[in-house]
Amino acid sequence: MALDQSFVGRSYPPTDPYEVGREKIREFAEAVGDANPAYSDPEAAKALGYADVIAPPTFVFSITFKAAGQVVQDPRLGLDYSRVVHGDQKFAYRRPVRAGDRLTVTSTIEAVKSMAGNDILDIRGEVHDESGEHVVTAWTKLVARAAEPAESAGSVDATDGKA
Repeated sequence: MALDQSFVGRSYPPTDPYEVGREKIREFAEAVGDANPAYSDPEAAKALGYADVIAPPTFVFSITFKAAGQVVQDPRLGLDYSRVVHGDQKFAYRRPVRAGDRLTVTSTIEAVKSMAGNDILDIRGEVHDESGEHVVTAWTKLVARAAEPAESAGSVDATDGKA
């Protein structure tokens, strides 16, 4: 089933604030194998001009993808999430995410397309801190794979050839 094109431009309410902690940043940096000391050592971050440790660039994905859940769980959109794969991700930063930030995300559907039977959904997440400062914009592309012909026509029992 094709996604509802009328959803293009629709924004969802901002998320509850997410408080960025030093330990979460350190754990994320370790998980992605980035040993930059600015992600774990406050003094190294201060030497670069930051008040506290900063997060790796992809850290914000964890909160923007969660915020995009408002979109994908909207039953009126018609997205079959069981068929979704992550197609693309990009970020445009105003400033790094810092320990102590309290961030909210507002998700907006930027595009809905169909290509070769697949539904493609582009979601923009605008991330702001508690003072309202824009921190980063994240774009997430989700692809809902087309149903296999046997799935859409009904399956056939291999033992007797009947549906």
